[in-house]
Amino acid sequence: MFIRNENFKQYIHRYPVVSTLLTVNLAIYILTLIPKLGDEVFYFGISVNGAIMQGEWWRIITAMFLHGGFMHVLFNMFSLFLFGPELEKMAGKVRFLAIYFLSGIGGGLATLLTQDPMYATVGASGALFGIFGAFGAILYRYRHTMPELRQIMLPLIVISVILTFLQSNVNAASHIGGLATGFVLGLFFFKRKPTVVWRNRA
Repeated sequence: MFIRNENFKQYIHRYPVVSTLLTVNLAIYILTLIPKLGDEVFYFGISVNGAIMQGEWWRIITAMFLHGGFMHVLFNMFSLFLFGPELEKMAGKVRFLAIYFLSGIGGGLATLLTQDPMYATVGASGALFGIFGAFGAILYRYRHTMPELRQIMLPLIVISVILTFLQSNVNAASHIGGLATGFVLGLFFFKRKPTVVWRNRA
């Protein structure tokens, strides 16, 4: 189900939205490694609550494409690479993009509402937790079916939430805000037909 066995060309063809997001995130991370220019890009896009409250609203979005280090971007992009394709296949390109971006924005707004003005954050975690939230909505709506999906995603969601509060330097507000946004969007987006088709195919 979440085991990727496509070759590079097949992956790009089948999951164009996920492939584009992976490419953009990695390209921007590489850009931030360039001396001077990288610092300008990073500090222009980083989410700082005080700056957002003063009108620099774009930071909520641009921060979704910035990462604080190699392991940060590696973990987030691996999660997107692994779990994004199935949701893109189920939701379609437009709905997947809506879940991804609106969850990222939801995580950013949650951070803005719960943290002090000096709080700064980067990362795609809110958007990625939105993907988990959308899967959670599917599990809730079709909780008496799709046992294979439930066995994989439910423990993953629970463990991810627990680790959010156990690890240091983690923006818990973004994680929970993204998860909640993805869950609500999932309840709205996923009707019986696409979900049942996926379940029968699986």
